[in-house]
Parts: sequence; structure tokens; C-alpha cells
Amino acid sequence: MNKVLRRVLTRNAKRLWSGSSLIGLHQACEASIPILIGVIVDRAVSPGDGTALLLWAGVLALLFAVLTVAYRFGARELMKAIAEEAHQLRVGVAAKIMHPRGIRTDYRAGDLLTVSTTDADEASYLIDYVPRIAGAIVATAISAVTLLLISVPLGLVVLVATPVVLLLLQFSAPLITKRVAEQQSRAGAATSLATDLVTGLRPLRGIGAQDAAAERYRQVSRHSLAATLRAGRTQGGYLAASTTLSTLLACGIAILAGWFALTGRITAGQFITVIGSAQFLIEPFGLLAVVPSWVAEARASADRIAKVTDAPLILPAGAAVAETERCELHLRDLRHGPLQGLDLHVRPGEFVGVVARRPGDAEALVKVLSVPADYEGSILLAGTSLDTLDRDHARRLLLVEPHHADLFTGTITSNLIAADIPDTVLGAAAADEVIATQPGGLAEPVAERGASLSGGQRQRLALARALLARPPVLVLHDPTTAVDAVTEHSIAQGIRALRHAPESSFGTIVITSSPALLAATDRVVVLGDGVVDTEGEHAGLGATDDTYRRMVLR
Repeated sequence: MNKVLRRVLTRNAKRLWSGSSLIGLHQACEASIPILIGVIVDRAVSPGDGTALLLWAGVLALLFAVLTVAYRFGARELMKAIAEEAHQLRVGVAAKIMHPRGIRTDYRAGDLLTVSTTDADEASYLIDYVPRIAGAIVATAISAVTLLLISVPLGLVVLVATPVVLLLLQFSAPLITKRVAEQQSRAGAATSLATDLVTGLRPLRGIGAQDAAAERYRQVSRHSLAATLRAGRTQGGYLAASTTLSTLLACGIAILAGWFALTGRITAGQFITVIGSAQFLIEPFGLLAVVPSWVAEARASADRIAKVTDAPLILPAGAAVAETERCELHLRDLRHGPLQGLDLHVRPGEFVGVVARRPGDAEALVKVLSVPADYEGSILLAGTSLDTLDRDHARRLLLVEPHHADLFTGTITSNLIAADIPDTVLGAAAADEVIATQPGGLAEPVAERGASLSGGQRQRLALARALLARPPVLVLHDPTTAVDAVTEHSIAQGIRALRHAPESSFGTIVITSSPALLAATDRVVVLGDGVVDTEGEHAGLGATDDTYRRMVLR
């Protein structure tokens, strides 16, 4: 069994044991109902004994009360365990995904989202399957023993035929697991591509590639649909076979019992018990037949979870350097993706603008500073290689705020991650204007991914969050693309005033083509073909460099 599933069972053992016991008691009571009805027929109805009939009716009522209470409390225990286990799996997967040292995995964002949500739920459902199996076995055993006591041939039919049916159905379990795993993988790929397309819709429209992107998604979606249909057909065929075999077995028992009753081998009450038990057995038989399909789904999801939680870390455990506001960033012959020997030095107190002629250069620079892996050359932070620093420590010194920064469910205050927020920070990011328009101010609720706010409002709050962290080195990637020109100018001056006042030692890099932001910098570095093509002050480059003018002074 997958170790994720073993962990699901072991850390929920107490609730699983109590819940399974109560569900088993419930199933035992249900299996006893046809037995008790047969007894009532033989001992009260046939003799015409009214007193005995009332007595046995009371016993039957008590049996119903016990089975109802047992199911209610057993289901409550198990649902608590399922909910808490799904939560723990989601937290575990999310913690690994967000590990500061990064993880090496082939899964994209959409796949990871599926693993941390759907797969976590599917794996936790194993807690529901175990008591169902236990209850079905208990019910089958009671019915089999009862049938043996009434008639040995009837009991043997149940004891022999049931394992044979289940064994035959087990042969399809590996195929179900394979088809479900393929379905989940295809669905994750489609979700991942959809996420990428939605977040990159503006640049796609800008280069006229939206039709090609839509066609690409259409193909991936078709593959996902085909995998879903294959898995559905496999599971449907399995369900049809299991239901047919289970029903035929129960009908065979009923027919055999009818023949025994006609030939006088069993009484009328025993015949009613056999018919009732045979009809009742359809449910546990069907459950025992279909459970392998459910377990296969849980195992496929657990395998995907294990691929994330067992993924190796990209960066080794790092060291720490003395924390100070005077911290410089030095890139030497940096090679990563399209970057082909980039040299960049940001000194304490410097405000540096970076303009990339190719968007890929900017993306690569942001990515390698966020997770310094798979690069050549050196990235020095405070004189120490960035990939050897402890990640939590490195992020306190160097904060990279990506272009697509997410907000989360909560309030504006909780998204800014501080209860005491200086007005200067809000003003520098023009976030004070956002808060002023919200009925609840800082306490205004924010939907997941900031869906309740406009793009410009999200950008300003994300910028305020980055400025509030006060890192010695701050990297901003296109922080003002969704705001108007007046607000953009205000933000540029706000960043300058907040982080680069006289005697300030903060370093700031803004990767942008915004003339307002670039005008506020000390110098501008222009990247071309993965290296520094030219650099100088914004005004000077605008006056002398035709290419720079076309890129920036639109």
C-alpha cells in the first residue's frame, strides 16, 4: 500500500476503529432484521400468539433504534476524520510546494493545484472505505452463518460464491488505477494550461496569439476529456459487471431457498429469512465488489501526492550572513535560460531600472532571483552566493515581487500581513486610495486571488505588502501595468521617497518599461540578447538611444 494511504490509516486509527465498530454494529443490526422477521413469523404469526407478537415487535423496534444510533455516531466520527485528514494532506502538500528551498517536480501550477485539492480529498476517502468494507464483511458473515444454520447448502453458496465473485472482479483493479491516474494527469495538465492562459491573457492579446493559445487549450482539453471517458467507461463496465454478478448471486440464493421451502426442508419463517437475507446481501455484495474501484482511485491520488511530498529540494540547506540594511546584489556572468552572461551590480542605496528588449530576459531574471537554481555564473548577496544562503534568511535580505502577485481570502489587513501599517507605505504604493474606496477600509474582505478587486487595486496592495517588508534589496517586476499614468507617477515618487531618501541604504531594482518609474531611478540598465546592452540615466538614454525611446517613451 502507498505510504500516503498507510499514513492516512495510522494517524486516524482511533476514530477509524471507533467509527468502523459502530458501522459494523449498524450492519449487524440490518443483517439481523430479516432473521428477526422470520422468527416472528414462526413463533408469533403462525401460532397466532398476540402476546409473543407484541414482545417480538418491541425487540424489532429496539433493533431499529440501535442501528440508527450506531450509524449516526459512527458516521459522525468518520466524517470528522475525513475532513481533518483532507485538511492535513492539503497542508502537507502546500507546505512542500511552498518550501523555501523549492522542489524539483514535473508538475505545473495546475497539476499542483489538483494534487492539493482533488487528490487530497480522494486519498482521505480511504477512511470512509475501510468501515464500509468492515460493515459489509460483518453483514455477509452474519447472513452466511444464518443461512448455514437454516440450511448448509444455502450457507455454502454464500461462503464459496462470494470470494469467487470478488476475486474475479479484482483482476480489473490495476486497469482502473491506470485509467484514473491518466485521467487525473490529463485534467491537471488542462487546469495548468488554463491557469497560464488566463494569467497571461493580456500579453497574448498584445501579440495576437490568443487564437493559437485557444487552439492549444482545445487540444489539451480534448485529451483530458478522452482520458475521462476512458476512465468512466472502465469504471462503468466494472460497476455493471459487479452489480450483475452480485444480483445473480442473491437471486440464486432466493431461488434455491424457494425450492427448499416447497419441498418442506425449511419453514415459512425460515423462507422469509432467506429471501430477506438474499435481498439484503445485494448491498454488501455490491459494495465489496465496487470497493476495489474506489481504492484504486484513492491509490492513484495518493501516488500523485507522494510525488509532490517526496520531491527532492532544489537548494541545499544554507548558511546565514549578518543581517543589515546595507546589502548589495552582484550578478556575474549569469547564465539562465535566455540570459547569456549577465553582469549587474546593485549597490546599497541604489535605485536601478532594468529594461528588457525581450520579455523572456525579464522573466528569467525574476525567476532565477526567486529560486536560484539551474544557473551558471554567480549571484552574490551581501558577498555570499545566494544559493548557499538559508532561504528564509535570504528572503529577508532579498525580496522578489513578481508581476502576477496573488492576494488571498481574508481582509486587506491580513493580505498586507501587518496590523500596524504606516501611512507612508500605503501612500508610496498609492494603496491608501484603494483603501479609501472600500466600505470596510482595511477590514474590507478580499476574495481568493483578489477577485473582488480590480487589477490596479491588486497591484497597489501587492506593492504595499512588498514595501512593508522593508527588505535591504527589493526586486519589482512591472508593478504598475494596471494603473493610470497619474497614479504610476505617484507610485514612482513614493518608492523613491520611501526607500531612497538621503542616507538610505536600501537597494531597489524595478524591471519595467514605464517611463514614470524609470525616471525615478538612479540609472537604467538595458538588456539585449541576454546581456547588458547599454546603461545610463533615463533622461540621457531617452535623448541619445533611438531603440530605448521606442521601447519606453511611447
